[in-house]
Amino acid sequence: MTGTGGTGLEPADSAGAAESIRLVVARIARRLRQAHRVGDVTLSEVSVLSRLSRDGADSPGSLAELERVRPQAMASTLAALEERGLVSRGPDARDGRRAVITVTDAGRKVLLHRRSESVQRLAGVLDEEFTPAERQALLAVVPLLDRLAERL
Repeated sequence: MTGTGGTGLEPADSAGAAESIRLVVARIARRLRQAHRVGDVTLSEVSVLSRLSRDGADSPGSLAELERVRPQAMASTLAALEERGLVSRGPDARDGRRAVITVTDAGRKVLLHRRSESVQRLAGVLDEEFTPAERQALLAVVPLLDRLAERL
């Protein structure tokens, strides 16, 4: 069998590749999530905070669509973030009937702290366990994984 990159998968084995990617990404996310304190923000909350920090204020409906969750799920996520002062809700300047959500300074601090913890943990493992060539190979795959994430 002529596997790809030592995975044992044939290049055309899309189902096998999909399963392998799903398992590895889930395991990485779970391990990073386990490293955070109980009561810390959830992955869905981090995703919303990141999006608002990166892209600016947005409506709950638009956030739900972008995050690919039901409006009710987004409402729960936003309520939890708002309760902790990590986001604020205000009227849309162009359409006063519509609400917009903005990340607060406290939300940015939480995001920066959480990002720093995860990055430090990943960087430590990469430095200790991976050769420079292996780190480069991982980095080369990032644009492909990003494209995959955007298409899901």
